[in-house]
Amino acid sequence: MTRRPVARLLAGSALFILTAGLVSAPKSPFTSRDKAAYLDEKTVNFVRPGLVTKIQSAEIGTDGTVRARVKITDPRGLPLDRLGVTTPGTVALTFLAARIPAGETHYLSYLTRTQTSTINGRSAIQATGENNGTFRLVAEGEYEYTFSNRLSNVDRAVTHTVGVYSSRTLTEFDLGTNYDDDVFTFVPNGSRVTVTRDIIKTETCNKCHDPLALHGGPRRSVEVCILCHQPQTTDPDTGNTVDMTVMIHKIHSGAALPSVRAGTPYRIIGNANSLHDYSEVGFPALGGAANCAACHEQGKGAAQQDAFLKPSRAACGACHDDVNFATGEGHVNLPQPNDSRCGTCHIAQGELDRDASIIGSHRPLRQSPALPGTVFELHSVDAAAGRAPTVTFSIKDKEGKVIPPAQMDRLALVLAGPTSDYSTFVSEDPRRAEGTQDGRYFWTFQAPIPANAKGSFSVGIEGYRNVTLLPGTTKQVVVRDAGNNKVIHFAVDGSRVEERRKIVDTAKCNACHSYLNLHGDNRNQVEMCVLCHNPTQTDAARRPAAQMPAESIDFRSMIHKIHSGLELPYRYSIFGFGNTEINFNHVGYPGDRRNCSTCHVNGSEQLPLRANLQQVNNPRGVLNPVGPTAAACTSCHAATDAASHALAMTTPVGESCSVCHGPNADFSINRAHAR
Repeated sequence: MTRRPVARLLAGSALFILTAGLVSAPKSPFTSRDKAAYLDEKTVNFVRPGLVTKIQSAEIGTDGTVRARVKITDPRGLPLDRLGVTTPGTVALTFLAARIPAGETHYLSYLTRTQTSTINGRSAIQATGENNGTFRLVAEGEYEYTFSNRLSNVDRAVTHTVGVYSSRTLTEFDLGTNYDDDVFTFVPNGSRVTVTRDIIKTETCNKCHDPLALHGGPRRSVEVCILCHQPQTTDPDTGNTVDMTVMIHKIHSGAALPSVRAGTPYRIIGNANSLHDYSEVGFPALGGAANCAACHEQGKGAAQQDAFLKPSRAACGACHDDVNFATGEGHVNLPQPNDSRCGTCHIAQGELDRDASIIGSHRPLRQSPALPGTVFELHSVDAAAGRAPTVTFSIKDKEGKVIPPAQMDRLALVLAGPTSDYSTFVSEDPRRAEGTQDGRYFWTFQAPIPANAKGSFSVGIEGYRNVTLLPGTTKQVVVRDAGNNKVIHFAVDGSRVEERRKIVDTAKCNACHSYLNLHGDNRNQVEMCVLCHNPTQTDAARRPAAQMPAESIDFRSMIHKIHSGLELPYRYSIFGFGNTEINFNHVGYPGDRRNCSTCHVNGSEQLPLRANLQQVNNPRGVLNPVGPTAAACTSCHAATDAASHALAMTTPVGESCSVCHGPNADFSINRAHAR
């Protein structure tokens, strides 16, 4: 036997112990956005906050008895006691059972109830769940649930799904209620599942909804929603179906529904006669709810991602609810008694925009492949303080062909500075710019850079060509073929170029908006927006005298307020071009405004903000001017007491917000917004 030196053996053992310790150290499942992240270690180990519910298996006995094995854990995988005895917080579970009948595409629930309206006395069948069965403890945190309802007429050769939604009450620890849901899909005879209903992934919904949390919070996935929200279920109070296909299209069409425009609100009445009116919902994506691809995302793993390319009266009639398929009214006078021939006219994709195909009739014209395209490039800026800068730029179509500036229907170069915090801007029309054969054009601003300017400035470009699509046809239409904005930064005093700080990212905006296109398609990149929407600017030039004082259009104030519209305690409007009032109090944000990182990048919401930012011109505000930090925070926290607090924390030296709300403070931004 070979003898090892003792010292080497001990060293190896120490290394093993150290390595094992490093490997076994559990990684926290909580982020800075979770309240649980701020608990001390002892409390976390005792409470084990969070909830993960997974159905391990399901079966249907020959007598129709349904059993499901479900595991309940915390996010680290440690088991939880559903009764709340050995681990804090009782866990309530409700189970669902449904199948996809042979030859069908929708689920049909085994569990139903008759719901009678207390408003009109009418009754309707609704899919439901149950929680009055029996539980058997299988292992720690693992249970077998036996449904109280026995199933009859079970077709054991078709797809079945058992679902569960759950909630864990931790309010005594100031952790609210934790939620989760899950599904298990199988064929009772043991064969492979080949028929599914998988059209839109939950992840797609959560691009905006952050996260789905319906019926009080426990329904968190599309997979669970569709077990009840199918043609079987109707709202007796309004007579509206709550079939997912119809309901979701109508909700997201909201204010654009022909029926709503004609004066009939779209409403669903839920538990305890709670009224849900969707008549003012505006879908934020380019083209509105007609932009099918915004939700029917391709390449996200949905088995039936192309389902929207197969038309049906239910799906199409949900948005086009002025069509009467029985009589043909609104359908070029052609009755449509069933769905079998819908695809004859409405093929997936035709050859032209605005044709009868699904893609052709729904794709926003701004994204038409027939547009030649407009591609901007800013090459350089020759500039110095005290003189007018000269910009070198080019414009081409998407195939690389040069577009002379004179051929643009609108073109603007916007000069703004300084990048440390924009305070001034000028916009000039460079369509008279002279150029060279390689397509580069030169524009010298009439406005010089101030003689006392320091640091860096920026130039942005915007504009479009009017392009006629389908010329000479009855569907001829003029479309603004706008280019994506470009912004270039440059020094005016020989110093190193300093780019403007990056607060949000256009890609994050486009998660909901699909494609930003504001001010008549001219502005589509955040970097362009902030050139004009700076701390000094208001809508005074557009607001009628009778509506004064003016409203700030500083980007941080304006964007926070727009996305908080429905929650603001005062009327919030901005007057735009043509002295038109644009009111935002109807805007409901579909996500959770506490999650700043939905829009912000690189922790840009954290305090303290960079030094020497400007005060915000805020004529209609309680505070005017208002400090840069208070301007952001009081845009969402809009009550007077919040403004008073901000004022109390501001001295002639500046704002002291970061003392209490800095990253490591007791009331840090993350901690105050945690959920």
